[in-house]
Amino acid sequence: MKHLFLLIALIGLLSNLSTPTTLALAETPATFISLNPIVQPLTPTPVVARISGYHGPASLIIFDGRGRFAGVFNLTIVNGEGWGEVIPRGALGNHWAALFTADGQMVANGTIYRLDAETTLRTGIDSYDRLYPTVRRFMAADRLSYQLDGQEVVGYRSPDSPLLWLRDHYYQNRAFRYFETDLRSLPEAFARAQAPDGSLPDFVARPEWAIPAFRTPVEADVEYLFVQLIYETWQVTGDTEWMLRMLPAAQRAIDYTLRDPLRWEPTLGLVKRPFTIDTWDYEYGPAMVNPNTGELGPRHWIDEQTRWGIFHGDNTGLAAALNALALMEEAAGQADLAAVRRTIAADLMTRLNALSWNGRFYTHHVKLIPYDVPGVDEAEQLSLSNAIALNRGILTETQGRAIVAEYLRRLNDPRRIAFAEWYSIDPPFPVGAFDMNGRLGERPGEYVNGGIMPLVGGELARGAFRYGYEAYGFNILQRYINLIERTGASYLWYYPTGGIAPANEFLPTDGWGASAMLGAFIEGATGIEDQHTSFTTVTISPRWPADPVYTIHDVYVVARYAAGDGYVAYRWQLTPATDNQPSQINLTATGNGDSFRLRLLVPAGMTPQTVHLNGAPIPLQIEQIGSSRYVTITAAGPIITVTVTLARG
Repeated sequence: MKHLFLLIALIGLLSNLSTPTTLALAETPATFISLNPIVQPLTPTPVVARISGYHGPASLIIFDGRGRFAGVFNLTIVNGEGWGEVIPRGALGNHWAALFTADGQMVANGTIYRLDAETTLRTGIDSYDRLYPTVRRFMAADRLSYQLDGQEVVGYRSPDSPLLWLRDHYYQNRAFRYFETDLRSLPEAFARAQAPDGSLPDFVARPEWAIPAFRTPVEADVEYLFVQLIYETWQVTGDTEWMLRMLPAAQRAIDYTLRDPLRWEPTLGLVKRPFTIDTWDYEYGPAMVNPNTGELGPRHWIDEQTRWGIFHGDNTGLAAALNALALMEEAAGQADLAAVRRTIAADLMTRLNALSWNGRFYTHHVKLIPYDVPGVDEAEQLSLSNAIALNRGILTETQGRAIVAEYLRRLNDPRRIAFAEWYSIDPPFPVGAFDMNGRLGERPGEYVNGGIMPLVGGELARGAFRYGYEAYGFNILQRYINLIERTGASYLWYYPTGGIAPANEFLPTDGWGASAMLGAFIEGATGIEDQHTSFTTVTISPRWPADPVYTIHDVYVVARYAAGDGYVAYRWQLTPATDNQPSQINLTATGNGDSFRLRLLVPAGMTPQTVHLNGAPIPLQIEQIGSSRYVTITAAGPIITVTVTLARG
C-alpha cells in the first residue's frame, strides 16, 4: 500500500509539471544510476542509489518511454548508499525514474536508462537457440538492393531468380520483419509499376540488366499478395500515414481481381486461373514457344489451348487479402466499404468450400470443363496452398485440423518413401503432363511437381501449432533444424529421397523456406502473434510443454520489429512440484503494447487449479482445441505477471 501512495503522490506531482526532470528536489543530495545505460526488456539491471545522510528503505518508481508506470523497486540505503535490481519493462526509449525515501519524500529523479530490444530466443536448447541467427545468415545472402526509378529498392530474392518477385519477397517477410529496416521501398516500387487496370507485375524491373517488369499471364495471385504485403508492412512499421498513401493501390488491385475476365469467374463467384501446379506459373499441356525469345519451354502464356479452373489457393488468399483490406479501410475511416469487403470474403469462402473442400483438404484444381489427366489420381492430390491456408485466418477449426491430420497421415504412411511430407504436390503429375522441354519440374519429385519444400513444412508447422497439433509442430521444426545443420544450407526444394536440387540452379540459402520455419518457431512455438500493428495488441501462447523431445523449463523470448518500436518480450518458467509448492507455470510479459491475450498451454497429464494475474486471483478460463487445453487471460499492458498452479490428473 505504501507503494500505491507513493505512486499516487508522484503522479500528482508530475501532472503539474511540463517536464518531469524539472522537478525541484529535496535539499538532501541524492543520485541514482543504472550500471547498464542501455538495457534489454525483462533483463535485471543493477542500480546504485546514494542519499547523503540517509539510512533505511527507499523506493525507485519507473515510467516507460510512453510515460506509463513500469514498476516500483525497493532499495535499502545503508550509510547513504545502496543498490538493487530493476526489471526493465514497457515501451522502448528513455525511462524516467524517481527515488523516494520511506517518508514519501522524492529526493532524485531523471532518466535512468534507455530500453532497447532485439529479437532474442533463449530456450536452453542449442539447436533452437541457433535457428534465428542461422535464418538471418541465410537471408543476408538473399537481400537485393539496386536503383530503380531513381530510388533505392530493397527486397528479398528467390533462390532460383536474381530478381525481386513480389511473391517470394512477401512470404519471406515472416522472418525479415525482425531484422530488416527498409520495408517500404519494394511495395512502393510495385505500386509505381501498377497498370491502370489495377494489375501488377510478378517482378519489378532490373534496369542494369535491361530486364523490364513482367507479369506471367497465367498467374492470378499477384494482386492479393500485393495487398497482403502492404497490410503486413503497416503491421510491422505502424506507419498509418504510409499505409493510407498505399491504400488506393491496394483497392485497385482487389477490384482488378474481382472484375477482370482473365481472373474472375462470374458464374461461380470465384477466382479462376489456367491449370497450373498450385500457385506456380507452369500450365498444363505441351511446351510452347516463348513469344519474347522464340525458345520452346513451359506454358506461361494464355492461348487457345489454355484450360481453365478454380484453384483453392487463389481464393483463400483473396479472402485473407479482403479481410486485411477491410482493416486498412477501417483505419482510413471507410467502415462501410470495409464491411462490404468482409461480406465478399465470407461469401467467397462459402462458395469455395462448397466447390473445392473434400472433407480432408482442398481439391487441387476444379476444372470448369471436365477432362481427365492420365496417370494421376487428382482427387488425392494435396497441394502446398493447403498448408498456406492454415495461416490465412479463413478456415474453420474443423478444416484446419483436417488439413494438418492429412499431412500427418501421409508422413506416417509406410508406403511412402519421401523423407518429409512437405510436398509441393502429392501425388505428382506424370512425365509430360506439364511439358517444360526438359526443364526441372517436369518429372515427378522435382521442384513444384512433388519436390519436398521447406516452405511447405514451415507453413504446416505454424498451422499445426495453431490447430492443436503442437507436438507435430515441434517435430517439423526439429527435422528442419537437423536438415540444415547437416549441410549448413537450406534449399528451395529437395528430391523426396533427400537429394538436393542442382546447386548451380538454386542458392543454398532458401529464404522462403527458412522464413516459413522461423515464422513457425516465433509465432507457433514461442506463440507470439501480433493482432494489430506494432505489437500493440498481442497474443502470447507459449507451447513449450508440448515438445516431444526436449523438456524445457525456462524460456526468454523477445520479438522486435526492426523497422519500428514494436516489440514483446516474455519469460516463461515451468517449475515442478515440491513438498511445499505445487507445480506452476509462471509468465512475465511486457512490451510497447496496450493489451495482451495470454494462452498458457497446460502440460499433458496436468490440470490447472488456480490463476493469479499480477498477484491477484482471477477466474479460471479454459480454451480447448483438439486435446490441447489453454488457460486464457486477457490483461492490459505493459506489465503482466501470471502464475498458474497445476495438479496431476
